[in-house]
Parts: sequence; C-alpha cells; structure tokens
Amino acid sequence: MSNEAPALVWFRQDLRLTDNPALAAAAASGRPLAFIYVLDDESPAQWRIGGAGRWWLHHSLSALSDAITKRGGRLLFRRGNAGKVLEQVVKEIGAAEIHWNRLYEPYAVKRDTALKALFSKLGCAAHSHNGALLFEPWEVETAAGGPFKVFTPFWRACRARGLPRTPVKLASTWRTAQSEVQSDALQSWALLPVRPNWAAGFKTRWTPGETGAKRALSAFVRSRIEKYANDRDLPAKDATSHLSPHLHWGEISPVQIYSVVDGLAGAEKFLSEIGWREFSHHLLFHFPTLPEAPWRSSFEKFGWRKDENAFRAWSSGQTGYPIVDAGMRELWATGYMHNRVRMITASFLIKHLLIDWRRGQDWFWDTLVDADLANNSASWQWVAGSGADASPYFRIFNPIVQGERYDPNGDYVRRWAPELRDLPAKYIHAPWTAPEQILADAKIALGVSYPRPVVDHAEARARALAAFQAL
Repeated sequence: MSNEAPALVWFRQDLRLTDNPALAAAAASGRPLAFIYVLDDESPAQWRIGGAGRWWLHHSLSALSDAITKRGGRLLFRRGNAGKVLEQVVKEIGAAEIHWNRLYEPYAVKRDTALKALFSKLGCAAHSHNGALLFEPWEVETAAGGPFKVFTPFWRACRARGLPRTPVKLASTWRTAQSEVQSDALQSWALLPVRPNWAAGFKTRWTPGETGAKRALSAFVRSRIEKYANDRDLPAKDATSHLSPHLHWGEISPVQIYSVVDGLAGAEKFLSEIGWREFSHHLLFHFPTLPEAPWRSSFEKFGWRKDENAFRAWSSGQTGYPIVDAGMRELWATGYMHNRVRMITASFLIKHLLIDWRRGQDWFWDTLVDADLANNSASWQWVAGSGADASPYFRIFNPIVQGERYDPNGDYVRRWAPELRDLPAKYIHAPWTAPEQILADAKIALGVSYPRPVVDHAEARARALAAFQAL
C-alpha cells in the first residue's frame, strides 16, 4: 500500500497529544495522519457516559480539536456504533493503519479484539498501545502467577518495577491527511445540559483539556504535594491534586505524573493513589463483572432495602447529617467530591440506609466528572465490604465523628450546607443536639430549614451489623 495512505488515530480516553503512544506510533509511520473521535451511544453492554462526564467530554474534545487544528490537522467527529463508523471511515479515507490506546472495560476489550480482526480483513493494520496505565493488567502478577487481590503487595510490586518508560514526546512535525470526509459538528451532539443547566458551576472549578491537566499537575507540585499526606483527608483544604478527571479522560497520563513527582517530598502517599487507580483497573480486567456483581459471592444474598425516600434524601443532600449532605451537594454543584467524603457518603448509603452499593455507584457514574468504571466499582465494593481487599463490613463510619475529625471547624459544611453556617462548631456536625436557643440564634428550624436525621446512627449501626453478620 502506498506510503501516502493515511494512518488513522482513534481517540478514546486519551484526549491529549503529548505522551500519547498511539499518536506517536502513527506519526512514526511516516504516513499522513487522520484523527477521529466516535461518540458511541448505540453499542450494547457498555456503560454509557454519564451526564457530568458528557459535560467534560465536550470541553475536552473542543480543546483537543483546537490543538490538532493548530498543527494543521482536523479531528473528525462521528456518532454511532464505533465498529461500523470506523469501518466506514477507514474505507472513506483509504487508511493503511489505525492506532488506538487500549481500554480495559470488559465491553471495550471484546470490541477492540473484534475490530482488530475486522481491520485485518480490510487490509488496514490495527495497532493498540498502552496509554492509560503504568503497567498492563497482565504484566503484574503474584509470585504464584495470576492477579493480585490485595492492594499493598500489588503496589509494592509495581513500585519495584519503577517508571515503565519515559513519556513519549510530541513529534515536532507530522503530515496531515487531506480529506473532505464528513464530520459532525461537536455542538450537534448536545453533550452540554441546557434546560436546566445544572453544570453552570463546573467551569469555575475545572479547565478540561490537556493544558488544564498540565496546569493542575504544576500547581499541585508547586504548592500542595509536600503536605499532601497530612492534609489530603481535610475536605475544607485545597490539598489534593484535582487530577482525577484529567486522568480519566486521558488528558494526562500516569507516566507523565509519575515522572514528575517521584522522589519529591510527600510524593509517596500521592503515588499510592495512582497505585489504587492501577489496582482498580487490574481488578476490572481480571474480574470483569466487578461493576455488576459482588466480588465476594457471599454478598449476592445480602438483603438490601428498597427505600426511595431514603435514597432521594441521600442523593439530594438532605439526610440531616451535615458532612454527608455537604458532600452530596458539592457533587451536584461541581461534578466532584472530596475523596474522604466519598467514603463517608458511600458508607452512609450502604451501611446506615442498607441501600445496594450499585445504586450509589450508578449515581456517582452520572454525576462525577471523573467517573471511571474501574475506580468507581472497585471503590464502592471496597466500602461495601464485598470487594477485593475491602473495608470489613463492621467498619461503619460514624458521620458525626468523621465530620468532627476531618472538618473540625465545620468550614466544609458551612460552604456546602450554608443554612448551617451560623451554628457553632460544637454542634455543626450534629445540629439536633444543639439547644433550642442556639438553633434559633443560627436561624435553623430542624425539619424546616434543615432536615432532621433520616435515621438514628446507633440504631442504623446495630441494624447494619445484624444484616451483615447474617451473611
């Protein structure tokens, strides 16, 4: 085939130009490059991108398209079944090669395997690359062989390997395929909410795209990483990296992050969080039912409660427990929730309300800008006690104690539950314990301006222990 036949780069969750192995390999072929992103809402057995994720995707694709345009290229936008769309585009442009970075969701693994066979029949060489993880899920094994099921030895094995490669530099120049094939207008996909625009506050918090990712990493390294281990559990502090959505959408790679932070003061704890992401993908690859079924089969018989009123109170931040409500409201307002508070809110849904962890997983999937199938399912199962290396079922977070420990002055609660802002710190995590006069002075009417607790902590704890012990 002529060397003028294009190499097609299929972007997925790798929306960046630097350290993009698929793009680098396509450029190294010497062929003119074509670029495509396919919005696939049609293929069965996949997890359709949630609402908050679609907001992020729109802005990230816009940034990627601009970056490609500045280098003389064009990002094609197509919508439909990915296999059918790509087959059509490969034929339209006469592509000799197609390159993509691997995904590890069960549906994606099956689809991509089938696509390699399809493109081979079409005479188009298909190449997949690792652009999302430090190590492939099949590369890190126990001494006996097989997947790790406990995080600490898994991450120890990863750390012993060191940085797997140096970040791939962006080619100084590339040739662009000249083609007039049809492309959708990104705006026509209607990824952004309009009526109502519930994402109005997102832009004050986030800058989607590769530039935003690099700035977030730079700011974290410059001002926060040294104190990360001490401050990361304090939701009122700006102490974390804010890199999770950039990582999920592939605007920055774990290799880039690792190469920058390894060896810095405070980096070890932060890198272990990158390790948990790796471990989650390791689990999902080896145990593909993780998002749908308990990893520990004994939990299949657990008697979850169906309580729509309780779920509605939880999802809307109206449980009467301020640290829980603040977290759920932060999630709705920003598409994000502090990690410590994620654990508190998840524990509350599962163990105080005895509502199936999958309902919480689904809510987070739709409302988080960093919703990641591996992270989301592994973390929810960890809290539930049904996952690998999970928190034991009898570990039931007391939301009052958690609030007092990690938000001692109530600053986080005051920000996201402003109706409680005038309550003294002594009572802010348990408003129902405040004397009537103090409540009146703070202009709080329990059950009116702020809800009473949907469940008593002691009673809920006893009920949860009884239910879990019944397994």
